Amino acid sequence: MDTITASGRPFKVRRARLDDVAAIMALMADDPLGATREPADPAPYEAAFHEIEADPNHFLAVVTQGDVVVGTLQLTIIPGMSRGGTKRLQIEGVRIAGHARRLGLGVAVMEWAHEFGVCHGARLAQLTSDRQRPDAHRFYERLGYVPSHVGFKRPLMGD
Repeated sequence: MDTITASGRPFKVRRARLDDVAAIMALMADDPLGATREPADPAPYEAAFHEIEADPNHFLAVVTQGDVVVGTLQLTIIPGMSRGGTKRLQIEGVRIAGHARRLGLGVAVMEWAHEFGVCHGARLAQLTSDRQRPDAHRFYERLGYVPSHVGFKRPLMGD
């Protein structure tokens, strides 16, 4: 468990546990996009948690203030053949609770994630963000991310 600071307040970052799944679900659903696409049934989230937990290249983190989960993100270390065999840190599912925003917590969490990547041999961090999240785009650009690629998605099973 690591401690990070935002606006002079301490927060803890730790590996998520199964009993954190409900809080993670609430964070995922707590925005206009998530409210329409995140199911209320915990079963698929619990199954995903077990898969993530079993793979050493994945780290599902929660950010807590006291005993309350106020943030989450999923980190994946991806070995790669391009860029001279560069390992990448893939950052997904970044969420900070509404009441914990505007404290600098997002910056502190991302700095923690970057250090996690470096400690695991990653030389490049990458993430995707929905086109409908311009505030998130500005945030990532302030952290030094550049919109360098065009992403494509295709449902594989009728979703």
